[in-house]
Amino acid sequence: MNIKIINKSNHQLPHYETIASAGMDLRANISESIQLKPLERTIVKTGLFIELPIGFEAQVRPRSGLAAKKGITVLNAPGTIDADYRGEVGVILVNLSNEDFTIDNGERIAQLVIAKHERAEWIEVETLSETSRGEGGFGSTGTK
Repeated sequence: MNIKIINKSNHQLPHYETIASAGMDLRANISESIQLKPLERTIVKTGLFIELPIGFEAQVRPRSGLAAKKGITVLNAPGTIDADYRGEVGVILVNLSNEDFTIDNGERIAQLVIAKHERAEWIEVETLSETSRGEGGFGSTGTK
C-alpha cells in the first residue's frame, strides 16, 4: 500500500524494523528537549503529514520499551489519525513514572500502525439476540 507523506523533520521516514513488524516508530521533531515530569502530559510533534486512503486509519500506539522501562505511554492509546486529517502528526505522551523523563529530538516516542476499518450503519431495534454471557460486563468472565 502506498501512502503520501510530507516529511518536514530532520529524521528518516518511519519504517518497519523487521519483515513482521506491524508498526513503524515515530520520532520526536522538536527544537529543544522536553522535560516531562511525573503525571505530566504533552503533545510531541513529529514533522510528518500524511494522506491516508479512505477506509484506513493510522493508530498511534505506545512503544513497549518506553512503557515498561520508563513509564512513558500514549495517553489516548491508540490515538487515531483519520483519512481526512492533513495536519502534523502529534503524539500525546504522559509520564506515569515517579521520575522526570527527557524527550530529545529524534527520540522514538511511539509507533504507527496502519489499519483498515469499516463504516457502520446503526439499525435501531427493540431487542438484541441472547447469548450465554448476557449483560455480564467488567470482570464477569473471571480473573484466571
